[in-house]
Amino acid sequence: MLNESQVEAGKDIQQRTGKTFYFATRLLPERVRHATYVLYAFFRVADEVVDAERTAPPATQRERLERLRAEALGETETDDPVLSAFAELRERYGIDPDDVNVFIDAMESDIEKDRYETYEELETYMDGSASAVGRMMTAVMRPDDPEAALPHATALGQAFQMSNFLRDVGEDVVERDRVYLPRTTLDRHGVDTEQILALEFDERVADVMRDELRRTESLYRDGVAGIEYLPADCQFPVLLSAVLYADHHRSIRKLGYDTLTTTPELGFGRKLALLAKTAAYWAVWRDPVAVFKAVSVVPYPDDEELDAEFGPGSTPAGRSRRSGRVSGWLRSLSRWGSD
Repeated sequence: MLNESQVEAGKDIQQRTGKTFYFATRLLPERVRHATYVLYAFFRVADEVVDAERTAPPATQRERLERLRAEALGETETDDPVLSAFAELRERYGIDPDDVNVFIDAMESDIEKDRYETYEELETYMDGSASAVGRMMTAVMRPDDPEAALPHATALGQAFQMSNFLRDVGEDVVERDRVYLPRTTLDRHGVDTEQILALEFDERVADVMRDELRRTESLYRDGVAGIEYLPADCQFPVLLSAVLYADHHRSIRKLGYDTLTTTPELGFGRKLALLAKTAAYWAVWRDPVAVFKAVSVVPYPDDEELDAEFGPGSTPAGRSRRSGRVSGWLRSLSRWGSD
């Protein structure tokens, strides 16, 4: 049983370093919320080992991560409250040791690897750094049909991380000398890595961002389609997380796709507006895909096709505008939270 100090330690770390995720985490039922604080704290502890590259040599970082691995898997004793809490959690919820291993492997790859030739190569990295996180979260939620839920959790984890990568292109260059945009996408639009490292934005870079945003939005559509497999009391918080993370795409487009010189942020007012809007649609439909279509900035290709074939209002978003069941105050909220 997690004690109060373990939960509070994890909560404090998430509150300081993962504000968007923390915003949605607070809506999870207590049985999942407390476990999520511990999971996030573990992820951050590992990530901070890698981010200490300016103060610790690679060999020291690898040694620390291997020690974290052994402690997280319960192979060695630990006096770190975060690691002891995670080891207890892993055992209680049956978190797959393979997911712990692939997560630590991804963190280790960050020590020396800072470029990705193809999206497939980046996807392999994200399987550990993001998808494994989604799978661990799914284990804690304990869905009735984990096999149905896990592929979608994998996609949603990748979508969240890709949104972060696309939001933080310039920040990753300046602070970590890393470029997460695949080399093949850069080449397709005539952009070389040196241009990204020099923070030189132009229309070709905008085209790269458009391509990767479209790819990421496909991951959102796949991920959200599996929210229905989660326990009923977990569906809305996970849906809200998807809406919030995807909203970075609105900010990116508003900047003309230039996240080399600016890092967009999701303001607290915008988060509140999206919470209220998502909750209102959820109260009507209780359908994750329909609500995500209506609230998020992620396009669904079939929407235009359905509206063309059957007329405006054929899609869920269109139906909401016609039905009057979700009142006009939502539009006011959207305007209020648009900055």
